[in-house]
Amino acid sequence: MNFLDRLKNLFRSSTPAKPARESAIDLPSAADWIVVGLGNPGPKYAATRHNVGYMAIDDLLAETGDILQPVKGQKLLAASVEIAGQKVILARSTTFMNLSGEGIAPLAQHLGVSSERIIAVHDELDLPVNKIRLKLGGNENGHNGLKSLTEHLGTRDYLRVRIGIARPPKGASIPDYVLAPVDAGPGFDDAIALAADAVKEIITSGLNKAQNTIHSKG
Repeated sequence: MNFLDRLKNLFRSSTPAKPARESAIDLPSAADWIVVGLGNPGPKYAATRHNVGYMAIDDLLAETGDILQPVKGQKLLAASVEIAGQKVILARSTTFMNLSGEGIAPLAQHLGVSSERIIAVHDELDLPVNKIRLKLGGNENGHNGLKSLTEHLGTRDYLRVRIGIARPPKGASIPDYVLAPVDAGPGFDDAIALAADAVKEIITSGLNKAQNTIHSKG
């Protein structure tokens, strides 16, 4: 999926379905994994650096043809898909970034998914642009979406697929930087696709093998 197609999907999924009550879905009673793309809802933020996690989720959805839908009584959009024979919930909070955990923690509790099987896909200031790195746990490095997940899950021990956006120039505002449009130049589409592949590798082969595979690609 290229940047323009991805952006169209983001705009589409950022527009509330009408009527919302009729389009809301029930969650399954259990799942093997939860994958959450971090970002801010609404067309205003769709193409920003802070929303690259959303974009990776859209790439995963494009492979199955599924779409995210509102979930009854929950602050999120979700779709149930199968990856490597495992039931996976792809999710996106309907809150703003700094409240992401409000939707994801109740989802994990409902589905009985432990933190080690929650994958957060997010932008990372401390990586070069378009670099993809995977890890379990660790500090949030000032990322408000991760801070909220940690607070509401009660642990840092969840998986992260980190998409590098680099730090802004010295003296520039970090909030303004992360809420500015992504550089959709060479390498960006490949990076988002690799982040989506990283999710599948973790689910299929585990973190260690996924790190070896994904980190070797740049």
